[in-house]
Amino acid sequence: QDLCHQCSDQVSHLYQVASCIMSFKAPFTLLELAVKSLLRNEALAISTLQKLPMELFPSLFKEAFKSRHMKILTAMVAEWPFSCLPVGALMQVPDVVILQAVLDGVDMLLIQNVHLRKSKLRVLDLRNVHHVFWDAWPGIECGESSTGTLSKEQTGNCLNRYALRQLLKVVTDFDLRTHLNEQQAYLLQWAQQQKGSVRLCCMKVTICDTPMKIIKMFFSIFQPCYIEELELSTGWTPAALSCFARCFGQMRNLRKLHLARIYVNTKKAVNSLEDIEEKYTARLISQISKLNCLQHLFINGVYFSKLNSYSFLRCLKSPLESLSIKLSEFSQSDLEHLCRCQRLFQLKHLTLCGVVLFNLCPALLQFLLENVAATLQILELEDCGIGDSQLSALLPALSQCLQLTRVNFYDNVISISVLMDLLQILANLSKLTEEFYPAPMECYDDLGNVQVNKFASVCPDLLDILRAKRQPIRVTFATDICLKCHQRCVFDGKTRLCHCLS
Repeated sequence: QDLCHQCSDQVSHLYQVASCIMSFKAPFTLLELAVKSLLRNEALAISTLQKLPMELFPSLFKEAFKSRHMKILTAMVAEWPFSCLPVGALMQVPDVVILQAVLDGVDMLLIQNVHLRKSKLRVLDLRNVHHVFWDAWPGIECGESSTGTLSKEQTGNCLNRYALRQLLKVVTDFDLRTHLNEQQAYLLQWAQQQKGSVRLCCMKVTICDTPMKIIKMFFSIFQPCYIEELELSTGWTPAALSCFARCFGQMRNLRKLHLARIYVNTKKAVNSLEDIEEKYTARLISQISKLNCLQHLFINGVYFSKLNSYSFLRCLKSPLESLSIKLSEFSQSDLEHLCRCQRLFQLKHLTLCGVVLFNLCPALLQFLLENVAATLQILELEDCGIGDSQLSALLPALSQCLQLTRVNFYDNVISISVLMDLLQILANLSKLTEEFYPAPMECYDDLGNVQVNKFASVCPDLLDILRAKRQPIRVTFATDICLKCHQRCVFDGKTRLCHCLS
């Protein structure tokens, strides 16, 4: 009985120890308590920053950011003990007050530390992108940038290498619209004032219906050589495009180019005015020859003349990884230039959407697919007017594309028999994880209405063709989009009808 009591006492003691261990506050909770204590006394927090352990800085900065202690934020920027401050990752929405507090801290830092000889801060990242710094242990320094570093060519522009090492790099993205918002206007004004004291790097620029006045002001502050991604969506005339050509040609490190809503004279020049427009367009296109780093090209609703279409492809200087063409007029000669361009023979991603191929020779696209078979991972031929004969011609080339992970054939008019042939071919491609197929033409009546029973009975049989050879991961058969409810009828293992038919 005494032994039982002793065992019981030991078990009780162990339980108490275990309870204490489980209730023990982890280090991050202790850090939070220290942070909250500092924030309750703003003057004390600022006065102790120079003696504060560096491990406390990230937690204190995030809490000061969250609770909007602007004076503490400003002081912390000036005393930041790491090489990078990715403050943009914390700014989910534009906040000019916080931006002002951060930039005030940079001003203070520049005054206190001439050429940053004493400061450890080298990169202020204002981009609203995830940054590993905030996930890592506070004692681990991030690199210069969350998404890459600047190339030697970029760092060699305008300033010598020693001077660049001394300058604080401010990294940002800019989405330029019809007018500047409050935060953009403040940042540009500050950047203009500090132009010689910091290295201003805009990595991604979107220009959408932006007045030329704003564009000129932007490029007078931010050097085009740092831009890695450009999205140009305008209704500009060729003359306006020509004015932009000089800046475009200076984007030597551009990797991604998005062109949208650019309409350039598609008629044969018959008078001097059209001749001039043709020259303006050619001037812009010629700048592509300077884009040695271009890897991803996205074209949406862009119409060039036949001459400029050929020149556009001929000017490419580096092999593309991605090519996406949407809602663009395609002639037989356009397809010939596209499919015979050797700069496209290493494509990993090819998208043709809303590009009508119905009346064009399928042998050309077959030729392109054969040349990219070793590298192509994503193929999207959506709403291209592809019929049975065109798709049948592509099947031998598709069978060679062993690296494919995603295919999309939505909104093409394909019969059950040819769709079955396609599935038999693609069933052998083991890397496919995403597959989107059109409902066969037999699922529609003469008026184009979906025959629900036919759709529900045919699709499972089509899916079984894939399942006979491999286990598909994500496969969808879908009808055209309903003009009334703007939904599709979809089969992805079960049938789901659009709102009008459900």
